[in-house]
Amino acid sequence: MDFRDYSISELAGKVQSKDISAKEITSSALSNIENQDKIINAFCAVNPEDAIKQAISLDERISKGEDVGPLAGIPIGVKDLEDAKGFVTTFGSALHVNDKPAAEDSILVNRLRQAGCVVLGKTNTPEFGHKGKTDNKSFGATKNPWNLEYSPGGSSGGTSAALAAGMIPLGTGSDGGGSIRIPAAIGGLSGIKTSQGRIPIGGTTPPGSGLLTVKGPMARTTIDNAIALDATVGADPTDIFSLEGGNPNWAKQLSEELPKTAIWSPTMGFSDVDKEVLSVCEKAISSLQDAGVTIIEKDTIWSENPVDAWMVFWASACARRQQHLIGTPEYEQIDPLLRIFIEMGVNMDGAAYASSIDACHKLGYQLEEVFKESPLIITPATCGQAPKIEGDGYVNGTETPAWVDFTMGINMTRNPAGVIPAGILSTGMPVALQIIGGQREDLIVLKAMHAFESVLNFEHRASGHES
Repeated sequence: MDFRDYSISELAGKVQSKDISAKEITSSALSNIENQDKIINAFCAVNPEDAIKQAISLDERISKGEDVGPLAGIPIGVKDLEDAKGFVTTFGSALHVNDKPAAEDSILVNRLRQAGCVVLGKTNTPEFGHKGKTDNKSFGATKNPWNLEYSPGGSSGGTSAALAAGMIPLGTGSDGGGSIRIPAAIGGLSGIKTSQGRIPIGGTTPPGSGLLTVKGPMARTTIDNAIALDATVGADPTDIFSLEGGNPNWAKQLSEELPKTAIWSPTMGFSDVDKEVLSVCEKAISSLQDAGVTIIEKDTIWSENPVDAWMVFWASACARRQQHLIGTPEYEQIDPLLRIFIEMGVNMDGAAYASSIDACHKLGYQLEEVFKESPLIITPATCGQAPKIEGDGYVNGTETPAWVDFTMGINMTRNPAGVIPAGILSTGMPVALQIIGGQREDLIVLKAMHAFESVLNFEHRASGHES
């Protein structure tokens, strides 16, 4: 079963009506993993026996007439930065591969399980989710199903690759600087970073990237994401920043009605953009304009690149987590780039952190000034092209970490932002648009994403070719 052939509502409906069993769908997902993952390396742990046991239990409950939830029988992969009961949460780190299995699910995983999902296993991630590509010492590199020479991005690259290959219909991700949007963008998927607090990140362990962190489902299409969000958003008392408003019924409010206006900012005012990426995005913008959207081009959204202020949050969180290991043998096992972040964070002070909080306010204020002209801002999802398995991403042929600079500032302002596929590069890799909405206007973003999908009609599929 290629899960790219089915919507989540279609699959869950078939399970609920007994047209197909949860066991059959789970078996298909496990078969996909067995057949494809030797090449893709999206999963770092799978428990087939337990997955089948979960599925049989669901089928038995359905046969008794019980309501097992809106995601009945949907098999999922869980990003290896959060807990799934019975699996070790390794964080992609050699320091944690021998930890005890998690005794409980994270809030997100628990809600997905309660909605009827079957947990298959854990998906690969860079060590502690520290970069925009997916590899680590313990489990190796994950490959992009669109072109096996390339990374699927990160840090939710394992989930993205599994979805893009059709192995599974749904998974989990997290986003502290673009880690849902980046792998969705270069995986040919529609993905969303919701407003912070929509999905609680409470529980026993504080979020890895502090105020930046967003957790959420990942799927192929906007409507599939919305269905999963409807089952998982809502407050939890252990997350002091979580937002009220569970069961929002977003999926049923999506339509093909286009927004009247949208702002298009090709560079946001601070970044070089790869010429081929920009060409694909501009063609997509023209299609939206032809379909009736009034496009307002605006060169400058932010007066400066937010990456330096973002890095204070990021590096400080890295130092908080692992500075105690500096000078020990364990420290040498940590990814060299992550060690750089840790050491940067050690040298940052409280004043720098407070100044970065000020920057969040300033960036948010600048966004709100722009939203006076239109409720939506569109940018390229990435400034550049994806990294290969070795090395960094590219802008006009030059490797640079700046290939992802359009996502990080949105974690600082806490606005909802989604990505949708816009076209294909000469390498066979997808390109995406990023759609940013006003504070807590998640539904407006989802509506625009869904309507834009109908215009752009992205029907390409990952074929695994190598350039």
